Amino acid sequence: MPEGHTIHRLARDHRERFLDRALRVSSPQGRFADGAALLDGSPLSGAEAHGKHLFLGFPGAGESRWVHIHLGLFGRLDFGTAPVPPPTATVRLRLATADAYADLRGPTTCALITDGEKRAIHDRLGPDPLRDDDPGPAWTRISRSRVTVAALLMDQKIVAGVGNVYRAEVLFRHGIDPYRTGRDLDRAEWDAVWADLVDLMREGVRNNRIDTVRPEHLPEAMGRPPRVDDHGGEVYVYRRANQPCHICGGEIRTAGLAARNLFWCPTCQPTAGKAPEDR
Repeated sequence: MPEGHTIHRLARDHRERFLDRALRVSSPQGRFADGAALLDGSPLSGAEAHGKHLFLGFPGAGESRWVHIHLGLFGRLDFGTAPVPPPTATVRLRLATADAYADLRGPTTCALITDGEKRAIHDRLGPDPLRDDDPGPAWTRISRSRVTVAALLMDQKIVAGVGNVYRAEVLFRHGIDPYRTGRDLDRAEWDAVWADLVDLMREGVRNNRIDTVRPEHLPEAMGRPPRVDDHGGEVYVYRRANQPCHICGGEIRTAGLAARNLFWCPTCQPTAGKAPEDR
């Protein structure tokens, strides 16, 4: 599932291509045909993201209308330029001008909603590191929780936009055992994690990929081969199970947690009161 930086990048891409331009809006697949018919010929008035939710705004009678998109596990959004090809039957939503288009396929959600319905979605999501949100509400919930910090970071009601990669990497970068409970963190640790997420995810938007390795641990600095992985980007622990840690040389571990694979280094992220081999 795309992480929050990807959705913010998609919002930016829509603004750059379509903002204030009249659009041909269609649903070749037919599952968004009614919504497309209402929007066809309207200009895009805005595009924004909150966590893993994308909102495309269009002017309406008295209030805005929004296309709410959640890509889920299988959704994708592709952009192209003229000549605009005929859409395939798998396209749920197409936005097009004479010189550019965007095709949405396979989303979990593609729905036309009102301003009020959009506010309700924002209200149920936690602060987003890419929206200049206040991290205080997240800290309030985390500091009272007996749930592991690894699970809390993936809970979109607590922190919006963090997925499996950023979760694993930010905990490693701060030496935090992913099995520590939220209430075992202190405020300084949380503030440092949040600030790091802001920086890392902004970099993800700029580069359209996740890179979390500090300059001194990059392949060229360490004389090691670059990472080869479909995910791309240089990382410390994500999808590096059984490989040596870039810092300590120990073996990266993996385990299931909340239906997702967790990755961590027991040496660099020790359990309080336990030797790494006890984990």
